[in-house]
Amino acid sequence: MIPQSIASYVRAVKPALPAEVFVPARSRLLWLPVHLAVIAGGIVAFGHAPWIVWPLISLVIGASMGGLAFVGHEALHGAIIRGRTAQRVVGWLGFLPFTLSPRLWIAWHNRSHHGHTNDPRRDPDLYPTLAQYEASRTVRAITRFALGGRRWLGAMSLLIGFSVQSAATFARASKTKLLDARGRRVALAETAAGVAVWTAVALLVGLKVFLFAYALPLVVANVIVMGFIVTNHGLSPIGDTNDPLANSLTVTVPGWISFATLGFGYHVEHHVFPSVSARHGRAIQTALRARFGDRYQAMPLVTALRRLHATARVYADETTLLDPRTGRTWRTLGAAS
Repeated sequence: MIPQSIASYVRAVKPALPAEVFVPARSRLLWLPVHLAVIAGGIVAFGHAPWIVWPLISLVIGASMGGLAFVGHEALHGAIIRGRTAQRVVGWLGFLPFTLSPRLWIAWHNRSHHGHTNDPRRDPDLYPTLAQYEASRTVRAITRFALGGRRWLGAMSLLIGFSVQSAATFARASKTKLLDARGRRVALAETAAGVAVWTAVALLVGLKVFLFAYALPLVVANVIVMGFIVTNHGLSPIGDTNDPLANSLTVTVPGWISFATLGFGYHVEHHVFPSVSARHGRAIQTALRARFGDRYQAMPLVTALRRLHATARVYADETTLLDPRTGRTWRTLGAAS
């Protein structure tokens, strides 16, 4: 397929969409107090519930921690509210379980990832090329923990991947020029405020409860968030042209999961219209399929995860995934057979 720009898709599809698609989805803010109340209520419940149900409480808290991240993601794209300060307050609360700075997220995700999706030189979320893999011992070590090559060690990328990547991205933000000096100071203050909240919780409830109230739920939240993140681009080709119908994948899930995750699976749609709430994902999908049905790519989330596990995470070229250990190769989605 000849790559096309995001602007070309917007020009073709936007006239077919109703005006309300482009209005902020303010009702999404209602998720914020719901998830915060579940987390706070769960923490309090540890003081009254028998220990045998503690893992179940952790699971519920973790689900709301993951849900908060989806709220923060939409808010910081301007899909829920337009005011910059309000966006960052909601974003800070949304990413509070991960102590992830809104300032960092905007630079990392909104500008760098969305602006240069699957560009091997500029996308901070991209899996390595063969040249990058061979040139860096660190890259080779990290790739061992990526989901692929039928390595069960790759499950680590689901269990702790978002937390680790967030911390690593912040640590390298100056070196990679994601943040200038002022931006780094703001990000540090936002991160420190998040750490202070969870430190206070730990001091209030004690270490034993904190492990079930925060550490275990954080693993659950990582799995929820990373299950979508790794599938949205990891099977797609790389290249210099930011073509969301080539470099992104929509993943489908049961309706109740889509509702709880704010439609995050509508990822092709999100990369075409990042400031539009995913509550309009189906309408955008219909419009894209009507005009670009031969290019549009979607599959069930479970299928995408299985493909990730079975294939490789190193790019031999733009459309070929390579397992350097065995030399085996796979074609990316959308590549000619």
